Amino acid sequence: MQKDRLYFNRLYKQFNKRALVTPDPLQFVYLYPSLPDRELAALLAACLAYGNVKQIIKNLQTLFNAMPNGPHAFIVQQNKRHWQKALAGFKYRFTTLQELCGLLENIKRIIKQYGSLENCFVQNLTTQEDNLLPALRSFAKELRTPFIPPSLVPDPAKNSPLKRLNLFLRWMVRQDEVDPGGWTKISPSQLIIPLDVHMHRLGLMLGLTTRQTADINTALEITRSLARFCPQDPVKYDFCLTRFGIRDDMHYTDLPGAPL
Repeated sequence: MQKDRLYFNRLYKQFNKRALVTPDPLQFVYLYPSLPDRELAALLAACLAYGNVKQIIKNLQTLFNAMPNGPHAFIVQQNKRHWQKALAGFKYRFTTLQELCGLLENIKRIIKQYGSLENCFVQNLTTQEDNLLPALRSFAKELRTPFIPPSLVPDPAKNSPLKRLNLFLRWMVRQDEVDPGGWTKISPSQLIIPLDVHMHRLGLMLGLTTRQTADINTALEITRSLARFCPQDPVKYDFCLTRFGIRDDMHYTDLPGAPL
């Protein structure tokens, strides 16, 4: 079902609305106007964005309730003992409190070394690359070293689409009614579509890919397809497309022009 630029731009105009965000981990990122808080909230929300969306929201609520002074103060000014006490009993699917604290330790190290997550990311970013995959993989390694939280950050050496980190980047790099932005050192043209089962299914439905495996190569293929319609910002279509199949009131069959 091949579609044209007009089709996708109409979807963006109609469905890229703040009112359609909830339920979505992104809703927690809006709570933090301060960029140091926002980038950390976005990373934590994205890393825990796997599984049932209602359970994701419930556990993120627990996590951010434990940070009354914001994620930056909670992580940078505190230590593992404080985190364990504040988050006692935390467990979400495969993610244990020990793994979560390991990720917090790595984030704290990155902030102390680079000053911000953005500064860390752009260390390996070059303008010659048509996407930021090499920098993305290096950033994932930073988040996994020396403690490896497998449920929170996939192994970048494998063929994972790195969906949650690409989602984090969409939130931080793009800026419109939905994505709050804040990062200024990366071009939206370099972003990669956050590929999960929903976007893969939509990509096949809409003729954006013919690949049957939801891996990084498929994510790149879908991104290249969307770049035909908006080369400067191909990932702008991610939110409006993925509302179908995520929200209870927007099924795949409700997508304009979708096959029944």
